[in-house]
Amino acid sequence: MKIDILTLFPKMFENILGESMLKIAQEKGLLEISVRNLRDWTSDAHKTADDKPFGGGPGMVMKIEPVYRALEELEVTPRGCNAHPRGGHVVLLTPQGKKFDQKAAKRLVKEKRLILICGHYEGVDERIREMADEEISIGDYVLTCGELPALVVVDAVSRLIPGVLGHSGSVKSESFENSLLEYPQYTRPAEFNGMKVPDILLSGNHKNIERWRSSESLKRTLKRRPDLIKKGRKKDG
Repeated sequence: MKIDILTLFPKMFENILGESMLKIAQEKGLLEISVRNLRDWTSDAHKTADDKPFGGGPGMVMKIEPVYRALEELEVTPRGCNAHPRGGHVVLLTPQGKKFDQKAAKRLVKEKRLILICGHYEGVDERIREMADEEISIGDYVLTCGELPALVVVDAVSRLIPGVLGHSGSVKSESFENSLLEYPQYTRPAEFNGMKVPDILLSGNHKNIERWRSSESLKRTLKRRPDLIKKGRKKDG
């Protein structure tokens, strides 16, 4: 899978993309991530990527030209243009987008190429929205920039790429799969400061362990996120 990130602050990605699972996925050739500085597509000496909004108002608005030129150079034709293939799935990270969840991650991982546009300042020129295939938000709160949401999307999608995680069953057992939160996990030592691992996990009876895990997963979801149970019922119905 190939992911292009269009940003005004490329240094924000350096450490995270070079660590842990994301680093390994790139080294294996399963994932190719390119961080693109939108200022490279500005046309003035000051590399201006924002300007005051028409009609007045606070803050600055991200300009359309750098984004358009970047997509054009990356061979991603403007949305709605039938002259050439689209070239990738364009996502704008913005508070106005549809809330990101595991279902969205599963949908995006099917794309061969993602282009993530990181919104910034007071907002983006409305015409940038018209160039995106969809808009995504990671929650109902305001962040300084779209770089952090972009990293969230990259991480959530990348772990679904076959071969990225060490164990094929890891994804299936995680929270939000099957509309349930993940069951409690423990590792050695079996006892620490009087806190013990449940005996069932030490029994070696894998059938009983699976039953326990299913039960605990359901209990935890009912207690912490009962809304997930309702969503699961609606989906099944």
